[in-house]
Formats: sequence, structure tokens, C-alpha cells
Amino acid sequence: MSRTMEWAARPDHLRGIPRKLVIAAVGAFAKTVSSLLNTTSVHNADTLLRLLRSRPRRVPLITVSNHMSTLDDPSMWGFKGFPIFDASLARWVLAAEDICFKNALYSYIFRLGKCIPITRGGGIYQEHMNEALERLNNGEWLHTFPEGKVYQEDAPIKRLKWGTASLIVRAPRTPIVLPIVHHGFHKVMPEEYMFGRRPLVPLWNKKINIIIGDPIEFDLPEMRQKAIFQSRNESFPTTGWPSTSDGLDEAAQRCLYSTISDQIRAAMERLRCLGKSFLKQ
Repeated sequence: MSRTMEWAARPDHLRGIPRKLVIAAVGAFAKTVSSLLNTTSVHNADTLLRLLRSRPRRVPLITVSNHMSTLDDPSMWGFKGFPIFDASLARWVLAAEDICFKNALYSYIFRLGKCIPITRGGGIYQEHMNEALERLNNGEWLHTFPEGKVYQEDAPIKRLKWGTASLIVRAPRTPIVLPIVHHGFHKVMPEEYMFGRRPLVPLWNKKINIIIGDPIEFDLPEMRQKAIFQSRNESFPTTGWPSTSDGLDEAAQRCLYSTISDQIRAAMERLRCLGKSFLKQ
């Protein structure tokens, strides 16, 4: 039995009942952490809710956020008014294979919870990135943590990995990209709480702040042309990436993914600074 268990991720697996049960259980946990044990404030929630429920048919959605704890997902979706128990609206999320898919039981549960296994450091052309592209092609919602790992210090957004940018470029239908920045989950699940370990259960009486931005606009045709021009005038190391469907070679892809990642990072950093101003009020 494959640890990746793609068959368990199908919506018709056992008539969808196991998925609904897992999403319900995960939703209850997220609501408990964010709305009962702790106090969560959300800025611009209506934008996210509108895109979940009424974006144009077959248009995919990618949300990107910082990564402050191992509980960010699903807890960041547990705020009041979010349809956390609706399995059809639930996000797909890129999840670390070495943590979430390390045995058959974990693999089955995380697959039911709409998680896609990703090998950290495996590159943008690893096997399951194609699965993420399939989800986007079906017009679904995908969440990513483009920083690539948990960072709990209160510091500017780190340099982003290129995986999210590559999905934006390679998706058959250009996705809507929505930036989100949150603060407070690092206090709910600190990495070093006691004896250098996380607490056994989430902590409580903490304040969580979630700032949802507006969709980021990408002029991909123009950005592609600029990347081609730039790649001809600069030297880039190559590792054998295949050309994209529209003919971008590896050097042009590197230019384009870097530009898109910088634009996403800038949007996230603006939200982080906005969130800090809210915390001071």
C-alpha cells in the first residue's frame, strides 16, 4: 500500500463519508483552538469568504500565509463565520511528507483531510506538485506556506520558496492568489515550551490576529516576456528543469519564479506591518 494513498483523497472514496468525518473532527478542533480556548480577531474575512463561495466557476484559489506553528492549519480556519465543517469548501494544503505521511495511518487520515504530500527540499518538479496542479485545474482551493517551515520569531517574512510561484505559472487556469498573515499561533503552540519541546495540548487565553489581504494581481504574459529578456542577459545555474508548456526554459523560469515570489513576499510583509499596527491599538 502506497504511503501517499491518492485513492483516499478522492471525493467518492466510500461515498465521501470518511472525508466528511475527518473534516468535521478537524473543524471541531480548529473551532476549539481559535474560538473557544483563545480569542481570534480577523481583518477582511469577507474577502476570503466571498472567494470561497462565489468566485468564477472553475477558477482556482491559492491562499498563502506565514507559518508560525504546527497548528496554523487547521486552526487559522476556526474563526467565527468560516465554513469549517463543509468538506466541499475545505482547502487542499501542501503538507510535509516526513511529518504527516510517515506511516499508513497518518497517510490515510491526512489524505482524507485534503493534504498533499510534499518532500521538503525535493524541488518544484517533484511528483506530487503535479497533483497540486490537478487540484488547481479543477478550480479548487489550495493553501501553501511558501516560507517552507515554521518561524516563530516576530520578524519580517522570510525569502519564499519557489513552489507556490511555479504553481501559479504552471496552472492551466491562472489562480486567484490571496495573501494572509497571522500572529499568535506561536504562543498557542510554541516550539520550545518545556524541556525544548512543544506542549502536549494547545495553550489557551492567547490573542490571535489574522490579517487577510486582497488578491495579488499578476500580469503573467508581461512577466513572462520580462523573464525571457532578463534570462538572456544574466547567468543562472541550471539543474535540468523541463521547459514549461509555453516554452520557458529553466533560466527564464528562475527569473519569473523569483519575481512572483518577491511580489507575494512584499504583499505578505505589508500585511504583517498592518497587523502589528492593530496589535498596538
